[in-house]
Amino acid sequence: MNGLNSIISAASSPSALKVQVETLGFQHLDLEVTVPRVVIFRDAIVDLFDMEMGARFTSKAKLGFIAILNYVGGAYIYIRREYAGRIKIINSSWRTANNKAADFMDAGEEAAAEGEGGEAAEGEEGKEAAAEEKKEEEAAANTDNAAKASGSGEAGTNKNSAMKVPTTFNEMFMFNGAVMGFGSSVWMNLILEQFDNMVMNVANSYRLQEECDVLSLVLAKYKGTINLGEFKAVMLASLRSLVPKDWDSNHEVAWGWLWENVERMLKNLMGKPSVQEKALERLIMSLTDDAVNYLRREVYKRFFALAPAGQDYFKQSTTRLYWIADKIVEMTIEMFREPKKMVEDISALGLRHVGYAIPTEFFAPFVSGAVEVVRTMTTDENAEDAFRWSLTLISKILVRTILEGSTIVMKAINTNQEKALKKAISVSPRGKRALELLNITVGTQSISPLYWSIESGSLNTAKAMIEDLLTIRADRDNYYYGCDDLFGRHPDIIQRLTADASQLLPSLLDGLIWRSRVATNGQRRVNYYVKHLIQDTEGNFNQALEWLVDGKDPKIICHPVVVLFSDMIWSRLANRFFLLGRLYFVFTLMVFITSQSILQHLSNGSETEGERIATFICRLVIYIGSMGQLFYNQVRHLIADCKEKTFVKLGGIIPFPMYLTDAPNFGSLCLLVSLMLLCTQEPIFWCLNHMEGDFGGSGIFTQNCPEAESHKEAYATISMICMLLYWALLIDLTIFSMRISAFSLVCGRVLSELGIFLGALAFLVITFASSISALNHSQKDFAGIAKGALSLLEIALGMFPTENFGTIQEEMVVLAVVSLFII
Repeated sequence: MNGLNSIISAASSPSALKVQVETLGFQHLDLEVTVPRVVIFRDAIVDLFDMEMGARFTSKAKLGFIAILNYVGGAYIYIRREYAGRIKIINSSWRTANNKAADFMDAGEEAAAEGEGGEAAEGEEGKEAAAEEKKEEEAAANTDNAAKASGSGEAGTNKNSAMKVPTTFNEMFMFNGAVMGFGSSVWMNLILEQFDNMVMNVANSYRLQEECDVLSLVLAKYKGTINLGEFKAVMLASLRSLVPKDWDSNHEVAWGWLWENVERMLKNLMGKPSVQEKALERLIMSLTDDAVNYLRREVYKRFFALAPAGQDYFKQSTTRLYWIADKIVEMTIEMFREPKKMVEDISALGLRHVGYAIPTEFFAPFVSGAVEVVRTMTTDENAEDAFRWSLTLISKILVRTILEGSTIVMKAINTNQEKALKKAISVSPRGKRALELLNITVGTQSISPLYWSIESGSLNTAKAMIEDLLTIRADRDNYYYGCDDLFGRHPDIIQRLTADASQLLPSLLDGLIWRSRVATNGQRRVNYYVKHLIQDTEGNFNQALEWLVDGKDPKIICHPVVVLFSDMIWSRLANRFFLLGRLYFVFTLMVFITSQSILQHLSNGSETEGERIATFICRLVIYIGSMGQLFYNQVRHLIADCKEKTFVKLGGIIPFPMYLTDAPNFGSLCLLVSLMLLCTQEPIFWCLNHMEGDFGGSGIFTQNCPEAESHKEAYATISMICMLLYWALLIDLTIFSMRISAFSLVCGRVLSELGIFLGALAFLVITFASSISALNHSQKDFAGIAKGALSLLEIALGMFPTENFGTIQEEMVVLAVVSLFII
């Protein structure tokens, strides 16, 4: 109806009516307008007016409507027929202009007489273009002279320095813009960024209008004068230089017609965004809490009235629905403030709606309902128009994204049926199956159907997709295997499956194995494709094994693929570095044993000076070499966890670095703390200023001075703890023997069960000890809870003296309770 209103408004001016009809005809290029359809539409409009207006709709008015609608319909048919050729010309020449350097250099070789290359060709193109332009119209001559100047200027420049030849439209546009004196017109770059989308969608009027709407918002942020005619001049000059062989008057007309339509759309919007933004901002800022709540409620009430089926897609909580309403209002104003960013965000949102299977039919009634609510809340027409225009543009982008992204694969994912997925992908050629399963791109945004199926819980289709990707297919010339495509698109596929869909890991790993159907001497060839499990796409070491270990699934760890590539990593790389690292730790342990357990027992009496010096050196190595290394490793892990904010809360309250959840790291921290405490109690340090004196063992690095006596007991205790921790941290050396490693794992399992048993034993001992102490008896072994607990523990461990059982028999009640404890 807006189009019909604009036609009637321009009916009094033939020139204005022609422009308006041409604009509307351009917007209807993608619709098949025929004579029968025009007649149906015309009669429907006339009958509607006749029914609504009755006698006021006179015969003259009826004839006038019929005449103008006949004219508009005929114009639409003419435009569609005539402009189809122009669209074809635009598409072909645009492909040529943006082709690789090959075509341009070929043209340069034909035109260059002295081997000057593409630069001389550029000048020749300018001359040819100038000659053609003189035969055309006078108004375009200046434009072509500028193109000639750009070509000549480039050739002249080449004589002094080797300049890179522009080979694409953007490069040539920037070059010609600088030569023609428009280098300071920054707004041209804004149009140039979206010009490719405009040209590629010239046959899609709705998409072209959408691009012009977004461009108008971008240009509204430019502070300065914008002359759209200047862009046309540079555009034509650049195209003539890039399409010299095919360029003729038809190209001139086609590209001029395209820009005239784009310019007309932009001029209709220029100046409006800034006014509408301010009006909409005033409206939003003036909303009170009651008004906001009214808006939240009424939007859904009116939407459900217009589209009752929409209630099936809005089943979230009221809080969630209110948040969506607030976000919509926020998006309308952000569309004016940051149009480029919002287009990206809206495209990403649209791709998510593809996965949600939201029908696009609901967007129009939702926009209508929201606009009706805003109309009841303000009298400012600019604010209402701004809200309607912005929300309509947002809905257009969403609908387009959903339509472009709604592939048959995404529709099959929504059903979560393996059969539907296989049927959907069966029509795809072998070389494109992986692309359709792994990537859907709309604009600059993309979504992975595989990841979406995992995220949405459609694991049946996800399994079918993985199996299809990892199936080897072939034609006469090529083999097709989606392993490279899968890991190239999703390098973290192992991590994602381990965290969210571990049941799909066997399917993935099975697909990395190929077994020959032919057996030779009872054996068959087997290929393992484990490259991407060892090395990522950038050539760095892959974390696949670490992710699989974090999954803690023994069945997955025992899978042949995991066993093979983990053995390869261990035998060809890891074991050397591991052994070298542990050799240093073994060396520090030997030094610690020497200083703590060997040197001090070499002499029966006081230590010799050589022994004291050796002891000091050994302990210095421990405090600097071992404790220093442990401190460095702990700080490094702590900084990494702080940067990544990977903390776990101890008891749900105290934050705890994630790396300490690993037993070796926690053991290293305990050893570090123990060594630091040991260093504070070191007798040698306490005697440094008291080496000489009247005491036994005096001399250099002595440990026997009076000042150190009070620290020796604590030092010995901590030294014992450090020794135990050193030996405990060597348990990972069991990895060199599979039998010992398996034994250590069994011991680890048994230790947990042993802990449970000791806990139960302690509970029973305390229970029976407190019960026996409540009795009136004369047994000394059970006099009080402490003695009773000790006696019961001795009984449980078989350490209770046999002769003491005779005294227990004198007290029948005590005997009964002890017997019950033993049972």
